[in-house]
Amino acid sequence: MQNHTKGIIYAIITALFWGVLAVALKVAVRRVDPATIVWFRFSLAFVPLLIWQAVKNPREVRILIKPPWMLVVAALALAWNYIGFMWGVQYTTPSNAQLFIQTGPVMLTLAGIVLFGEKLNRQQILGFLLALAGLLLFYRQQLGAMTGSTAGYNKGILLTLSGAVAWTVYAVLQKKLVTRFSTFTLNLFIFGLPTLLYLPLAKFSDLAGLSWGWWLLMAFLGINTLVAYTTLSVSLKYLEAGKVSIIIILNPLITFLMMGLFTQMEVSWIDGEHFTLLSIVGALVVLAGAILVVRRQKRA
Repeated sequence: MQNHTKGIIYAIITALFWGVLAVALKVAVRRVDPATIVWFRFSLAFVPLLIWQAVKNPREVRILIKPPWMLVVAALALAWNYIGFMWGVQYTTPSNAQLFIQTGPVMLTLAGIVLFGEKLNRQQILGFLLALAGLLLFYRQQLGAMTGSTAGYNKGILLTLSGAVAWTVYAVLQKKLVTRFSTFTLNLFIFGLPTLLYLPLAKFSDLAGLSWGWWLLMAFLGINTLVAYTTLSVSLKYLEAGKVSIIIILNPLITFLMMGLFTQMEVSWIDGEHFTLLSIVGALVVLAGAILVVRRQKRA
């Protein structure tokens, strides 16, 4: 299998796991504190990876003691991305948080222009304008359809956007680091540092008394972390950042479809979402604009 094909497959796996993630987080936050969920996700990804590396590549574990500064910043950025997105899901809805977090890949393209001297073409300028217009349309429609606190909704959007900025920092540094270190070695520290940082904030009382169904959900959140970010790292190794961004930008479609289905079914374990025709149009415009931003035109 060619490396290009491998990169596409791994990026698709990342998109699928992230598409389901927002819905699972919205359900989990009904019983467990957000910071505890974030700690659990990181720890459940870190511990198995630590055991694996200690057995298979014990020398690689030394990165926990002497990490490069870029890796420390990347881990801190991902730690904030997790809690920012978690709060975004809590204060708004899975679809809202999922759509606004897609500004991360768009900002990743901007970072390429600023940091690596890439030129901004007409297609990308059009994409930026479309993405901005779509976000404003979607935001206004969802704000008008809300029955709860608009202050809480705005807070959730701002926190989600801060998480998107943090993800951009992580992705830029990860793209640099993956050429020097293996994916497992990088993720060992990237999962390990947030596990330590969130430990004092974890409310273990929330985990006590959970039924086996809730534990399965929590286990999925941890496995989601390990699988999604491992496949993301590998996809960045085999594929250009722009192509990876195009694929993962499509993950909100999975969230929208799931939430639309659950709303129609009127399930009791998650609140339904109310989309107007204009809000759906706004979401599609955002995705179309984002794809134009990260898509590279063929050069002669």
